[in-house]
Amino acid sequence: MSPPVSPALADRSDPGRPALRLVPGRPARTLVLIPCLDEGPRIGDIVRRVRELHPGLDVLVVDDGSGDDTADAARKAGAAVVRLPFNLGYGAALQTGYKYALEEGYERVVQMDGDGQHPPEQIGPLLTLLDRGEVDLAVGSRFLGSAEYRIPALRRLGIGFFGRITSALVHQPVTDPTSGLQAMNRAVLTFYQQDFYPWDYPDADMLLRVHYAGLRFAEVPVVMLGGPPGKSMHRGMRPLYYVYKLLLSLALTWLAGSARPRRTP
Repeated sequence: MSPPVSPALADRSDPGRPALRLVPGRPARTLVLIPCLDEGPRIGDIVRRVRELHPGLDVLVVDDGSGDDTADAARKAGAAVVRLPFNLGYGAALQTGYKYALEEGYERVVQMDGDGQHPPEQIGPLLTLLDRGEVDLAVGSRFLGSAEYRIPALRRLGIGFFGRITSALVHQPVTDPTSGLQAMNRAVLTFYQQDFYPWDYPDADMLLRVHYAGLRFAEVPVVMLGGPPGKSMHRGMRPLYYVYKLLLSLALTWLAGSARPRRTP
């Protein structure tokens, strides 16, 4: 399920349109994408910190149907804001941002959470890896860097489990397949705007799709902080649905991807 976008956006976001080529000597246009749900108390400080540390980057906050002042706080801090009419899901908010970036001609996107878990200081290492031209997608890993908070035992076990599965399927080590701190080039943005992108939890299954599409990704050591209490997407019965959904998605993606040869990057 794709999130609703304006007719102009839908008409001009052509997946077959060639990616913009970087002009020598000109920094790539980069957008920092922050999907948010009820992050009014935090989002203003996050946006201001991003703009202070990275003045050459633009910031977009996608407000996923918040019931508080998230949109106003983000706008006052200097971010562009897209408001979804109601809560569509984390993946839908991300894809809205990807389509915005393509529409506005951005060449790179850095996505980070709006709850304070991803310090703006960690944007630099992701973009450095992209700048080297060796990957299309840079994924921040708290297990190669550090997690400055206590990860619940079951969640750590789940991350490790899906990391091992993903590592085996993509034939490279993956330590943090659920990381939401990522940077991508226009090729990945174009790939992610398609209808297969999940509306809820885009995680390890998207890394597998990237692999089968012939796009390259690698992990970068980063520092992550603890989010505010009670804000996790994986509370209540959601972890059971998450495990079922991700296992099914990985299996279907593997069956579809292994049946065709990989495209040469």
